[in-house]
Amino acid sequence: MKKTMLNCNISSFEVLSVVLFSALTFGSTGAVLAQSMAHQNRERMQLATAATVANVQPASNAANSARAAFQRADTNRDGQLSAEEARHLPAVSQRFEEMDTDRNGQLSLAEFDKGIQKY
Repeated sequence: MKKTMLNCNISSFEVLSVVLFSALTFGSTGAVLAQSMAHQNRERMQLATAATVANVQPASNAANSARAAFQRADTNRDGQLSAEEARHLPAVSQRFEEMDTDRNGQLSLAEFDKGIQKY
């Protein structure tokens, strides 16, 4: 009878030890997972920020390209595009009258920028 009781006490001790060990292990694992998730979220935020910056730059490059095209087409360098100068830019030439909002027969850089942003 004593052997049976001793085995029950050891079994109870072993069970409690395993439970305690499991609780400590799972608690530590939870902390590690929380840190890992925080790190992943930080990486996602950095990627999202980088993507936002990347999306802004093409628009800026497009504006620079449009201004460069305006300057190339402005052959007399008066800061205005005449209908004749606009013929070098077919898309602008087709909509010249629509883009010439002040109806002076010339496109200023502001009218040009505004007109190309619509399309």
